Amino acid sequence: MIVLSANAECPPVLALRNSIMTQAFVTLDSASSPCSDSEHRLRRSEFPGHKASSRVKIALFGHFGVGNFGNETTLQALLCNLRRFMPDALISGISTAPEIVTARYGISAVPISGVIVTQWKLRNPVFRLARKLLIGVTSELYRWLKGIKTLWNQHMLVVVGTGLLTDAFGLGAWGPYSVFKWSLIARLCGCRLMFVSVGAGPLNTRRGRFFVKLALALANYRSYRDDASREYLRKVGFERRGDAVYPDLAFSLPVRLQKRQREETRRPVVGLGLMLYSAMYGVEKTTEDHYESYIRTLVLFVEWLLKRQYDVRLLIGDLSDIEAVQRFESLLEEQLSTDDVRRVKAEPIGSADELLLQLDATDLVVATRFHNALLALYLDKPTIAISFHHKCSSLMKQMGVSEYYQDINHLSIETLIEQFCDLEKNASKLRVHIKRKADECRTALDDQYTLILREFLTETGKTIQKGL
Repeated sequence: MIVLSANAECPPVLALRNSIMTQAFVTLDSASSPCSDSEHRLRRSEFPGHKASSRVKIALFGHFGVGNFGNETTLQALLCNLRRFMPDALISGISTAPEIVTARYGISAVPISGVIVTQWKLRNPVFRLARKLLIGVTSELYRWLKGIKTLWNQHMLVVVGTGLLTDAFGLGAWGPYSVFKWSLIARLCGCRLMFVSVGAGPLNTRRGRFFVKLALALANYRSYRDDASREYLRKVGFERRGDAVYPDLAFSLPVRLQKRQREETRRPVVGLGLMLYSAMYGVEKTTEDHYESYIRTLVLFVEWLLKRQYDVRLLIGDLSDIEAVQRFESLLEEQLSTDDVRRVKAEPIGSADELLLQLDATDLVVATRFHNALLALYLDKPTIAISFHHKCSSLMKQMGVSEYYQDINHLSIETLIEQFCDLEKNASKLRVHIKRKADECRTALDDQYTLILREFLTETGKTIQKGL
């Protein structure tokens, strides 16, 4: 059995790896480096297992920059807290859309899986196979070498929960194969590999399960954002004693983002989060019939809310959800009067900060996307979750409000109205309860940051600052 260790290696292995890595950088010398900042350039005299720089270098891996506001709040929270605990650290990103991450957050970033050669359509199966062997394999080898160069001088690779441990959207891109590839590269380069508050599932293919289990097995540290994710991985064959459960990182967003400036209104406002069908990827598959029933049920729910003198604000958690909102508005126009339609708002949104502001302008929330529900709870909003994935029901259980969720595949207008009436009746008590639970989540995440950064904080002699 071969055991990979970031801390100890025999001299022959160490020398061989150093030789291979040096040759890799010679091969890439002529290529442009995505990390052009001088502080991120390779120092060839440094062996990767011995990071000579006094500044800790941390690379963040995730499905960032693609218009998913939940993933963006995860990145914001991580950046904020890393800078709070280690203000001198050099932070970089490995993301789906690195140019957007660099522009928005001011950190250097490289693609998870960059395009080396643009593909073209070939009808002949022999030519397609030849292209795969000659161009595909060569391109992937080049990506491995680029990955080695990226992580060669890094101290830590942090993998966070942004929909990575599922094969619902394929094995490549940000899927299981890419997670495994970067995990192995991190260990070869002497990086500490940390899976922090990740979710998991579904994993529908053998290869997906294979790559995820290998990646997790390579990690120096693993934590899951809920018991359901840890249990799901156990069922597919991965279990390690000591793996912890910590809340989703978005709960560690800085308190200063809570800009409570709700616009004046004569009526209370219900935030209604919608989601596009193609983005639903639960273990129990949501069918098109289920989705159609979900949309029709929410139309009836809006009609009921308006009669009870509520205004409604339509919310999204991903730019792709705009399509769902447009269809929903069309259905409302068919069902409601012109005056009632005007009471249903759907304002433009382009960032996670704007989502937080829109959520903060509501009194009660009915959410579908996981992070819409989470961020509403983060803002102390009494919330009902419509669950398309076990992470949604797990969140509500974790927050002690499991009576306020429904499975999307069995959504009932009668039950939804009953839940809302109870939510409305107990709103004041729920706000106090939710705030206490959210504070507990923040404290737990502070403990996790301390745990994963302890080694570097000890070496640099930094004092940890609690609270924000």
